[in-house]
Amino acid sequence: MALGIIDNIMVGSISFRHLAAAALVNSVMNIPFVLGIGMTMSVSQTVSMAHGRKDGLKVSHYLYNGFWLCTMAAVCIALFLNLSKNILFHLGQDHEVAVLAAPFLQLMAWSTIPMLMFIVLKQFTDGLERTRTAMLLSFSALPVNVFLNWIMIYGNWGFPRLELTGAGLGTLITRILIVIIFMIVLQIHSPFKKYVAVRRNQWKLKLQTMKELLHIGIPSSLQVALESGAFAVSAILIGTLGAVQLAAHQIAISCATVAFMVSWGLAQGGSIRVSNAWGRNNWNDISQIGKSTLLSALLYGTFCAICFIFFRNLLPRAFSQNESVLSLSAVLMLYAAVFQVSDATQAVGAGLSRGIKDVKVPTAYIAIAYWAVCIPLGCLMAFYFKLGAAGMWMGFVGGLTFSSVFLNRRFFKALGRRDTIPGVLA
Repeated sequence: MALGIIDNIMVGSISFRHLAAAALVNSVMNIPFVLGIGMTMSVSQTVSMAHGRKDGLKVSHYLYNGFWLCTMAAVCIALFLNLSKNILFHLGQDHEVAVLAAPFLQLMAWSTIPMLMFIVLKQFTDGLERTRTAMLLSFSALPVNVFLNWIMIYGNWGFPRLELTGAGLGTLITRILIVIIFMIVLQIHSPFKKYVAVRRNQWKLKLQTMKELLHIGIPSSLQVALESGAFAVSAILIGTLGAVQLAAHQIAISCATVAFMVSWGLAQGGSIRVSNAWGRNNWNDISQIGKSTLLSALLYGTFCAICFIFFRNLLPRAFSQNESVLSLSAVLMLYAAVFQVSDATQAVGAGLSRGIKDVKVPTAYIAIAYWAVCIPLGCLMAFYFKLGAAGMWMGFVGGLTFSSVFLNRRFFKALGRRDTIPGVLA
């Protein structure tokens, strides 16, 4: 996510059309990419469960099978996106924006392979509750990406000025570097190398293990795809209103995405800890973890809402200097502030449910929230009542609030009658 924000900031300084093109590519890529991310979640869940049972051999086995399952998914996603690049010219977008977006989409499509490989390794270390390694690697990637973007976007140090294409190339190279470094770290760092040492016996692809991973991975993929897909479709719909509206939307959604990174971390952390307790069949710990994680999300969402309100005119200036774009961005930031609590708590609710292997009903709730509430309400306000991009953001508020209420209600009810939730140990 952070690499995408960097790309947006750096290409936004060229023109708002370059920023709109980046937004268009992000929207087109969103659903396939997050399907891959959802698949990687199965690794953290199964690894955490095996770790809770102190079964190191099983941890290694899940790592190997999960890595290859997600890598195969990543290759399929990259090929699909490259073969579908001409869709950019059939979405009713500004033609100049679509022309700028086409080569950027191809590069970003190929970069999904190393990115998903990195994420599945991160899910493995997260499942062991060793989160620092992936965090440090992620932070170290940021200055590398900024440097590569600087020389390739703007044509510094004798490189050709590639603009948006340079941003895509910089991101691709950065993602390849960090996944290679991550692989090396797993082989030499003491907390992880013991799981690599047993590879002769445990690193075997097994159909039953793949099925177990898919049982969690497919619903998890659908959950994140339903949410991200709604945001992607909304961006495409906003793009039909013009490049200025799309650029403003991209700025506001980028700020909301940065805030959501911490919410996502809380959700993943809560999910992994719940899964570990589930592996030990310790329902008292599950309850305490659930309550503390939800409280943290409430406090964090409130903090973000306050920041968005007070800095709504300042934050957009990091992305663009076009006054029309900045003015609309400030309005959308207010709507982003409204849904910060709902966004944080709905992510946590979904994560906690994954921790107790309850994924089917929450997936249905998420589908209703985004595709029966968010999109219809947003379209009604944006096009029927002619509120434009702001109308679509009203839909976000409604959908996220629905999702938050029903997901958290489902999890805490499950604690009182755990024998009624499929896959949950009594």
